[in-house]
Amino acid sequence: MVKLSVIVPFYNVQQYAPDTLKSLRANARDDFEFILVDDCSRDETPDILDRAERELPGAVLLRHERNGGLATARNTGLDAARGEYLTFLDGDDWLAPGYYERLVAAIEGLGCDFVRTDHVQCTARARSVHRVPHGRRGVVMNPREVILPADRSTSVDYAYAWAGVYHRRLAEKGLLHFTDGLRTAEDRPWIWRLHREAESFAAVSLLGVFYRRGVASSLTQIGDVRQLDFIKAFDQVVRETASDKDAAELLPKAVRTYCAIISHHLGSIERFEPSVARKLKSMSAAALKRMPQDVLEQALDSMDVQRATRLRRLRRRAVPAEVAA
Repeated sequence: MVKLSVIVPFYNVQQYAPDTLKSLRANARDDFEFILVDDCSRDETPDILDRAERELPGAVLLRHERNGGLATARNTGLDAARGEYLTFLDGDDWLAPGYYERLVAAIEGLGCDFVRTDHVQCTARARSVHRVPHGRRGVVMNPREVILPADRSTSVDYAYAWAGVYHRRLAEKGLLHFTDGLRTAEDRPWIWRLHREAESFAAVSLLGVFYRRGVASSLTQIGDVRQLDFIKAFDQVVRETASDKDAAELLPKAVRTYCAIISHHLGSIERFEPSVARKLKSMSAAALKRMPQDVLEQALDSMDVQRATRLRRLRRRAVPAEVAA
């Protein structure tokens, strides 16, 4: 049986894919498989992956005939995965040698549904360690119990799918697939669902994923309309949390986080194309009107004056009917 399936989407990353694949080779094991998903790349990435299919032990190459985005590419990999455990990697990131062997040992030793790990963020030559915002390490807990408090960063705010490993039973329960078609913020509904519905998790102090920031082709660097999918993502978080048995306790966290993300994008609105900036304002105003207004008011009261004022002003903005729908 395959012990670990690693799902790695690639899209136009010819500059970085060789480093990613080299690091996978340094993590290969006879019972590991690497599912490489080419999301209809238009550069030299397909040729690089053709070579990897021949040369990388455990490589399985899948191709999309049209670009579907990261969420859809990950789902393609999940559907093909055979491993007892599953994890993810992005096609422009890389790993420390032997990292996956240590990761599998961690989840097997703890016996929980999923494990979350720290990572190293890389911006040009700068390196910084980013840790799971959960203080208890190596202790199995109910993931629902660590969603709160609303006003502090918690494990649901550390939404990186590749920063961890997940038991196959989560996929069988439908908890590992992403919302198809989301082009950004796809990890947000996913991590909230995981924490609401899985039974056990642990955070461990294990470093080995190197996350590349500042990539020119990354959606976090491009101010086009795809960035606005964060609104669809957080609408889903709020909608699903509102249906939860503990909605009264959990909704303030979901709404406050949504507000913080809206404020963040408004605070850097100059990076968006003018038409997208206008759409960001109108769609964000509509989103604020859709939120439970009593919970929204509490969230705004708990925020700093600058952010709260910005969001209250936006909430008063008139919204075109086609955007409000």
